[in-house]
Amino acid sequence: MHPETHLALHHTRAAELRAEADAYRLATMARRPRRLRTRLGWTLVEVGLRLASAPKTAAAVH
Repeated sequence: MHPETHLALHHTRAAELRAEADAYRLATMARRPRRLRTRLGWTLVEVGLRLASAPKTAAAVH
């Protein structure tokens, strides 16, 4: 493959990736942001589940 052809393909792919990134950025900005209370609540649920499923050691049982 000639270097000019390779470079042209690289520029085309780079432009496509930039367009995809811009489209993704716009889509994420258009989404309604989650409220802080909801995020905090789910974080607490996740922490609780991790604590509940933590393996018990002999020292923790006594």
